[in-house]
Amino acid sequence: MPEMTFTVRWPDGRVEDCYSPSLVVHDHLVTGRTYAVEDFLDRSLTALATASERVRAKFGFACTSAMATSEQLRASAATYASDQRVTVLAMHPPLPVTSNPQEFR
Repeated sequence: MPEMTFTVRWPDGRVEDCYSPSLVVHDHLVTGRTYAVEDFLDRSLTALATASERVRAKFGFACTSAMATSEQLRASAATYASDQRVTVLAMHPPLPVTSNPQEFR
């Protein structure tokens, strides 16, 4: 299961790197796109919960790193108004080019 990082810029300009144990974040966020804090948090938490469940399905336990990233994002988001803007600066690695995009997620 490929892991990834995604980098965001919060409304005050602070940049934060985030970890996911799965490429599923690509299903919820787009590099270069700006989201309202509330929308970004919802999308990120959904992606990280899905990623953690994929770890559980494969290894028999949830991913504590995904849960820690969720808590990190909740704490960061709590310092901003829900309508302020967060920008996704990067996602690494990008999705592989394949005939079956679900193969790597």
